[in-house]
Amino acid sequence: MRIVANYKHFKVLNEEIQQAIKNGAAQLTLEDVNGQSFIANSLRGKLKIDIYGTPGNDLAMFMDGPKVTVFGNAQDGVGNTMSSGTIVIHGDARDILGHSMRGGKIFVRGDVGYRVGIHMKTYKSNVPIIVAGGCAGDFLGEYMAGGIIIILGLHNAAKKIDLLGDWVATGQHGGAIYVRGEVDDSKLGDGAAQFPMTADDEMIVKKVLTEYCSEFSLSLERVLETEFKKIAPGSLRPYAALYTCE
Repeated sequence: MRIVANYKHFKVLNEEIQQAIKNGAAQLTLEDVNGQSFIANSLRGKLKIDIYGTPGNDLAMFMDGPKVTVFGNAQDGVGNTMSSGTIVIHGDARDILGHSMRGGKIFVRGDVGYRVGIHMKTYKSNVPIIVAGGCAGDFLGEYMAGGIIIILGLHNAAKKIDLLGDWVATGQHGGAIYVRGEVDDSKLGDGAAQFPMTADDEMIVKKVLTEYCSEFSLSLERVLETEFKKIAPGSLRPYAALYTCE
């Protein structure tokens, strides 16, 4: 089913989406999206939504199951507290992408903003995944408690900017961040450390990137030609010294 967003208020657009789903639509195409917020908010089940344009804040917040594909850029808060499903963004995404994400996958072809993956967490078999094909801003993986973040920097040489911002993984106490290329220790936040890639790490990265590269028609072999670095907690209690005495 096709819905033209144009300049509709976000409440009107989302009411149309909900009504279409109630009427049995399992696949929606949203055209001329222009900053409307909360698209696909709390949707469940095997739905498929293609978005043409730029969705506003909190795209797919609390989502549990559907696949959302954005043929353009996305604003702040994509996948906020999502539980499962897949979000594919063919452009860039901005700040706090994957905030408190509990499961599912977010694949971004371009760059991502600040505080991506903040408070991500893993619960049993639910492992949230974020992959960005470009670069990331400050505080990547801040307070990260679980999950996987992969930063590829595929166009970094052309843009001549830092692959990562500052204070990476500040307060991280779970999960792992994999970075394609070199990472200067000065970029790391409190509690974070670099570790050598293990065979298990390489298997995880290859499995995730196989799906990512398929979505964007990229060569997996070329992406894997460059070595990856792993960032993980240096301690399970990164701030223990601030609150306890020896």
